[in-house]
Amino acid sequence: MNDMSNAAELTDLAPDEMVAKLAKNGRAAQRKLARMGDSQKAEALRAAAAAIRQAEATILEANAKDIAAGEARGLSSAMLDRLKLDSERLEGIAGAIENVAALPDPVGEEISRSQAPAGMTLVRRRIPIGLIGIIYESRPNVTADAASLCLRSGNAALLRGGSEAVHSNRALHAAFVEGASQEGVPAGAIQLMPTQDREAVGAMLKAAGLIDMIVPRGGKGLVARVQEDARVPVLAHLDGICHTYIDEEADPGMAKDIALNAKMRRTGICGAMETLLIDQGFKSAPDVLAALLDAGCELRGDARAQEIDDRIKPAEGDDWDTEYLDAILSVAIVAGIGEAMEHISQHSSGHTDAIVTSDDAAAERFLAEVDSAIVMHNASSQFADGGEFGLGAEIGIATGRLHARGPVALEGLTTYKWQVLGQGQARS
Repeated sequence: MNDMSNAAELTDLAPDEMVAKLAKNGRAAQRKLARMGDSQKAEALRAAAAAIRQAEATILEANAKDIAAGEARGLSSAMLDRLKLDSERLEGIAGAIENVAALPDPVGEEISRSQAPAGMTLVRRRIPIGLIGIIYESRPNVTADAASLCLRSGNAALLRGGSEAVHSNRALHAAFVEGASQEGVPAGAIQLMPTQDREAVGAMLKAAGLIDMIVPRGGKGLVARVQEDARVPVLAHLDGICHTYIDEEADPGMAKDIALNAKMRRTGICGAMETLLIDQGFKSAPDVLAALLDAGCELRGDARAQEIDDRIKPAEGDDWDTEYLDAILSVAIVAGIGEAMEHISQHSSGHTDAIVTSDDAAAERFLAEVDSAIVMHNASSQFADGGEFGLGAEIGIATGRLHARGPVALEGLTTYKWQVLGQGQARS
């Protein structure tokens, strides 16, 4: 379904008919994919990585078109950074695919085994979810990450990338499918929506019974629309409003290094710190704030923070609930860990929150009581990433409480079935 004639044939259909046809192809391919063994799926991913490396010139040429179009449209520097590919980032994409190939296959794993009162053996075993729709913006690496995670976990994928990365996504998808097909993966297992029509997104969201799960990756507007309109189960997070709390007992050098990295390493990712909370007893607060300001970060603080450095602008009410995705940071001075956790409970999006302290009791309290998908001690929130967690890659960060939470990788893309093994039992 990936050559030009088939794409043209699909785009002639109404959006709901197009999605239904793609879903039918995906479900048929998924049944074949589910029968593929561990080694065959791993080899298919390694072949896909090799094909992406081989297609570097084509992919970077396509990406250059997207960058030029983005600049003409006035995309922010953070958005352009998300969109940009170069040789190093492309090698990172290929390497991430190979990392997924090297991970244990979750499909078929025995989760539990027990004995029923009537004598049957009860086994819970992991199986693929089925056909997963991924709707995403800006980052072309999601094309490869989502494809590799779905393939490795035995799921088919229907990808719908944003218009700003359309050329990059098509080039990456074509190379991935070309490589994977060499190892017997049906082309319908990894499909890319052939149109940027927004109505096609609506058709995906309403495709209950055809698509088994939707994963949105993008800005607040996209995720909010998906969560509001979907008739298909959704796995998502809405915002990445991540906090770092510097405790009174924090090591000054560590606190400064973590704060700088958490905000400034890459400002446009969902794990970037958006609010810094500093204990009023932490004596090196001026050094930390000065380091951030000197690094080019705009600080918006409460009255107590402004008293420390007159370069800090006053924070408005909305600042505490804003995902800046830019070199802007809200700062508050708090009276102890209790006030810090109260601020986090009111303003965190439940993505990632961190404490910097040498007080083990304070760290244990923070880790136990802060109710976010990821909580950290003495580490930068920029580590909130599936690759950094040893998961190979991630399809997204989930902040809900059902099915999966935090970086969603292979295990999060499986469900389970009960297998009941009897010896002729009949219920009375």
